[in-house]
Amino acid sequence: MEFRFNLNRTANASAWRVLPNRWDFVAFPLIICLIAMAAVGFHETMAPISTLKTQAISLDPANLPEYALRTTLRMLAAMVASLVFTLVYGTLAAKSRRAGQVLVPILDILQSVPVLGYISFTVTFFLALFPSRVLGAELAAIFAIFTSQAWNMTFSFYQSLRTVPRDLDEVSKGFHLTAWQRFWKLDVPFSMPGLIWNMMMSMSGGWFFVVASEAITVGNNTITLPGIGAYLAQAITEKNLHAVGWVILAMTVVILAYDQLLFRPLVAWADKFRMENTSSGDAPESWLLDLIRRTRLIHRLLVPMGFLLATLARIPVRAQLPKAMPAISTTRSKRSRVGDIVWSVCVIALTVFVVWRAVAYVRTGVTLDEVWHVFVLGLITLLRVVLLIAIASVIWVPLGVLIGLRPALAEKFQPLAQFLAAFPANLLFPVFVIVIVRFHLNPDIWLSPLIVLGTQWYILFNVIAGASAYPNDYKEAAKNFHIRGWQWWRQAMLPGIFPYYVTGAITASGGAWNASIVAEFVQWGDTRLQAHGLGAYIAQMTAAGDFPKIILGIAMMSLFVTLFNRVLWRPLYTYAESRLRLD
Repeated sequence: MEFRFNLNRTANASAWRVLPNRWDFVAFPLIICLIAMAAVGFHETMAPISTLKTQAISLDPANLPEYALRTTLRMLAAMVASLVFTLVYGTLAAKSRRAGQVLVPILDILQSVPVLGYISFTVTFFLALFPSRVLGAELAAIFAIFTSQAWNMTFSFYQSLRTVPRDLDEVSKGFHLTAWQRFWKLDVPFSMPGLIWNMMMSMSGGWFFVVASEAITVGNNTITLPGIGAYLAQAITEKNLHAVGWVILAMTVVILAYDQLLFRPLVAWADKFRMENTSSGDAPESWLLDLIRRTRLIHRLLVPMGFLLATLARIPVRAQLPKAMPAISTTRSKRSRVGDIVWSVCVIALTVFVVWRAVAYVRTGVTLDEVWHVFVLGLITLLRVVLLIAIASVIWVPLGVLIGLRPALAEKFQPLAQFLAAFPANLLFPVFVIVIVRFHLNPDIWLSPLIVLGTQWYILFNVIAGASAYPNDYKEAAKNFHIRGWQWWRQAMLPGIFPYYVTGAITASGGAWNASIVAEFVQWGDTRLQAHGLGAYIAQMTAAGDFPKIILGIAMMSLFVTLFNRVLWRPLYTYAESRLRLD
């Protein structure tokens, strides 16, 4: 009888463990809502493209929930695509010397190409893929948002892979991990804290160009997708301040939802990947992550998925990246040099061919005087970008360190920072236009602050990520040795966050050049203000549909950004990799 009783009790306990508890009943509605959102978005995406012409954007606030849903799904799809691109591209650039020689400069150029530059040429391509469906226009908008998110995340991941501590690298070699196992067991976990903060920055940066991605105008072709960006574009055209206020409210709700349901759980989860031997006093928390951990049925359903992912990460895949290994013989050394020469010749030949084709096309509608004029405009915009990056660095580096070293403060500041970073410059157009016109101010000076919205947050978020990932062991050592004041900044904190700062400064430079297109050419109803600069030139040519001049403006902007990165940021990047690694 006693044996039967224990058996029944064991069986009842096993059955009880698979039954949902009260936390499951709280979590299930959230999961069902996410599934419903995805289903509704997919249904609307597959609708005929004629619906975009029959359903004009309405400024009725009752339509904002639907518009917010469409914009949220686009940004989430772009974030997933950006994450996949980051893992693949960043790994190839960091692990393969020959690939890095090509991929890193290409990444410099890609982040310097303005979002309007991509839209000018990709809309036709995606519409041709799905000519009778809204899906083509949706893919064009998602790709435009992707171009405002991916480069920042890729730079962050690349920087993390290049600064993996040497002792961890030796441990991975000691355990004979394959490239696949090292990637999932060392590279990705080490980069996770910085990558998540840059994902937040990228999501917020996507809001900056959501208007351009949802209300696309290239020449005589105009495509408007239902969304918050299209709603804001319509409000600006009609000078409707009440509609602008509703946009701010809708953005606040969406940003808070992203913070609570996505980024805060990720930050709390990634805290276990911090590189330290002593625990931090205040660990970041998330009510959603705690809720999932307390569930019974959902947690048990997630266990097999976690086991599958862990098993995939342990598969001993022997494929090796073609990275350069030290030569052990004269023959191998000669073979490597020959390979480098062949690779360099191929890259140079391809570059010359692309440049030749671009120049041949641009010459059909551009003169040498026009090229010189655009070069001067580029110098003006460069001056604005340099000044604003310097100002943003002085302000946000100390504040970023203050926030990053205090997880409790970072948790409170996180949603506010996301909202401020996501605040589009378009919402400030009424204020700037009215003030500049009313007091007869110089647009070349007073429109420049709008570029700050595209620069300061990259620096702030990366510094916060660097300070958050700063080992607690080092903080305790500095405290024990009584290192304070400027000595603490110079010998402890600044070297620790410097690689993160350089990553933020590089992406801030690209973000500032992109922001110049919006900041140097503003419109509020029929009133237009223009500052002298390369951004205003590209905006005007895009609106006019003058493709040779669009290419000229984009090429000039790419040239300025690439040279600036090569002259300043890349040497600093190399210094951070070689001298400031946390070993």
